[in-house]
Amino acid sequence: MTDLSQRYDWRSLERQAADPVRINDDAALAEHAERWLEQPLLALDTEFMRTETFYPIPGLVQVADEQGCYLIDPLKVKDMAPLARVLAAPGVLKVVHAGSEDLELFRHSYGVLPSPLYDTQIGAAFVGWGFSMGLQRMVSEVLEVELGKGETTSDWLQRPLTPEQEHYAALDVAYLPALALLQREQLSKQERLTWAEEECAALAEAVASQDEQDPEAYFQRFSQAWHFDDLHRAALRDLAAWRERTCRTRDVSRNRLLRNQALLEIAEKLPTTENQLDKIIQRGRVVREFGADILRVIANAGESARENPPAEIDRPLHYVWNKRLKQLRAIGRQAAEQHGLMPEVLLRKRDLDALIRTHDEFGHYRLPPSLSGWRKPLVGDALLARIEQFDKS
Repeated sequence: MTDLSQRYDWRSLERQAADPVRINDDAALAEHAERWLEQPLLALDTEFMRTETFYPIPGLVQVADEQGCYLIDPLKVKDMAPLARVLAAPGVLKVVHAGSEDLELFRHSYGVLPSPLYDTQIGAAFVGWGFSMGLQRMVSEVLEVELGKGETTSDWLQRPLTPEQEHYAALDVAYLPALALLQREQLSKQERLTWAEEECAALAEAVASQDEQDPEAYFQRFSQAWHFDDLHRAALRDLAAWRERTCRTRDVSRNRLLRNQALLEIAEKLPTTENQLDKIIQRGRVVREFGADILRVIANAGESARENPPAEIDRPLHYVWNKRLKQLRAIGRQAAEQHGLMPEVLLRKRDLDALIRTHDEFGHYRLPPSLSGWRKPLVGDALLARIEQFDKS
């Protein structure tokens, strides 16, 4: 990795970022993509707009290799297939930082998820730099370079982009190779690189599952509606599924169509007229355009509940778990200290919640997927042993 660190010199890439290579046509992208396929590592980032749409609108794709920084203009390049091939190339490590939204853009816009993937925010947590660490802070603390935030809220769909926007965007990838290589070298010495890589793969899997999620299951995210009876849960399920399908089809953000609070209130009150609906939504445009559809969903909720009973929504954990959770978290803290890991990395609240909810009719528990990988020998087995004891004591 030392040799790679010399090839991906961040100081050189920092200078290149002042005048990045602009890729504005199909031929230029195809030419650079052929060379990128021979690279061991590429840094990636995206700029996009997503104020009122369901999916992000690509405004710019940034790439850094060992020679320089590149700005791909997706508003001018018509054929992005060469980039998609690079993203899928198994021999090229793709480096991102806090890349969930970038992955979503690649998945939806270009039909591919970068693989193999390495996220420097995930790596920073494993190497001990910090949890959920931003790029600006990481560059400051590790490379002693101060990055500005002046273009964070820029309009990335405007053309032409300003020199300030281009420089800002290029710098977002200029430092990533050096940071990734430094992390990976330290993680290899600590024998934790596979752990970080497993988390990066889980990030990609989570993004992939978003598109595959059944709209009929979306209502189960509304934990505050756990007490709804079958009729009101069916109304919530069917209304949330209608919103999900409509937003995807029309590429409209969920909140622009129907806010969560309004969706819950409709499912609870079951309005029968557009006037009643308008008092809940308080958006005349939505009622005029979609009121009949919403009322139809609500009117059919009773039949829907009978023919297709809705699943339960997880209710809050019983108060008896307050004390038990403290004991389980203590196991996590002790294991984190023993292995020199940040507690937030080793054991997350959602992992404990998932473990508790695996309880079956025979009183047994099983480790959820998030505690079954590299976490299993470090903390998963100990948690499972302790939680099995609770019902016996």
